[in-house]
Amino acid sequence: MRRVHLIALTASALLGLFVGGWAYGAPLSFYDSFPGVLGSWVSVDGPFNEHLIRDVGAMYLALAAASIGGLIWRHVLVFRMLGLAWTVFGALHFAYHALHLEHMSLESAIGEMVALGVSLLLGILLLIPDRVDRASGE
Repeated sequence: MRRVHLIALTASALLGLFVGGWAYGAPLSFYDSFPGVLGSWVSVDGPFNEHLIRDVGAMYLALAAASIGGLIWRHVLVFRMLGLAWTVFGALHFAYHALHLEHMSLESAIGEMVALGVSLLLGILLLIPDRVDRASGE
C-alpha cells in the first residue's frame, strides 16, 4: 500500500464520519450550519428535508465504513473499488454544486468548490495504481 492510498483512505473515512455523523445525527443543525466556520452551505439551497439529510448522512457513513474496511483489508482491489465509489460520488456532487452557486457568497462558493474538489481528489488518488500493481499487472 502506498502512503498516498493510506492518506486517502484515512481522510475519506474521517470526512465520511464527520459529514455523515453530523447529517444523520443532527439533521437540523447540519441544515442550519454545515460546514460551520465557513458559513452555511445547505440551508441556502432550499427548504429543510429531514429525510433527505438523514439519507445523505447515511450514505456518507456507509462510504466511511467502506474506507475503514479498506484500512483493515489492505488489498489493491479494495482500494480500486473505494476509489471508484468515492470518485463517482465526488464527481457528481461536485458537478451539481458547480452549477448551483448563484445563491452563495463568493467566499462560500470558493470554499464549497475547494472542499468538494478535495473529496473528489481522495477518490481519484485511490484509483492510482502503485508500482507493485503496475509491475504485477494487478
